[in-house]
Amino acid sequence: MRRLILFNKPHGVLSQFTDRRTETERATLSDFIAVPGVYPAGRLDRDSEGLLLLTDDGHLQARIAEPKFKMPKTYLVQVEGDVAEDALAQLRSGVRLKDGVTLPAEAERIDAPDIWPRDPPVRFRKSVSDGWLKLTIREGRNRQVRRMTAAVGNPTLRLVRWQIGEWTLDGIPPGEWREISVR
Repeated sequence: MRRLILFNKPHGVLSQFTDRRTETERATLSDFIAVPGVYPAGRLDRDSEGLLLLTDDGHLQARIAEPKFKMPKTYLVQVEGDVAEDALAQLRSGVRLKDGVTLPAEAERIDAPDIWPRDPPVRFRKSVSDGWLKLTIREGRNRQVRRMTAAVGNPTLRLVRWQIGEWTLDGIPPGEWREISVR
């Protein structure tokens, strides 16, 4: 049977089992998951949080992580400022980044989601408002969501990956994981 682990990666944790840097101790997957033979299917930046999938099946890992399969990934994104309609339109049609134009995203304003508080908390500034987006992309460029929101004038403050394909974080607290069976 193929193993698939849904892990709610906390902020500050590396998406790997070891840390090559030795001068400072940083949290890794091995601090949370003691399952032999599983590897991350894709990655999630250290300053991002949310769903990370791990599997022991190379074909499944490629299907999830390879951009050519265009598996949808949905993020809950807290951004700086109020998101204007033209910013949403840009996200929905593709955003020009230094490495080219992104594929169109599904983008909508949402109310602040009922999720766990971040540790450490997002820096609050009285003079700058913030808002939330639900953003679904089908690519996996480096720091893509952060670069997209910045390009439309709303830098990312907090980034939570909520869903990859059919798999979601629903019911999995930060630092916890659940194993599911895969056909």
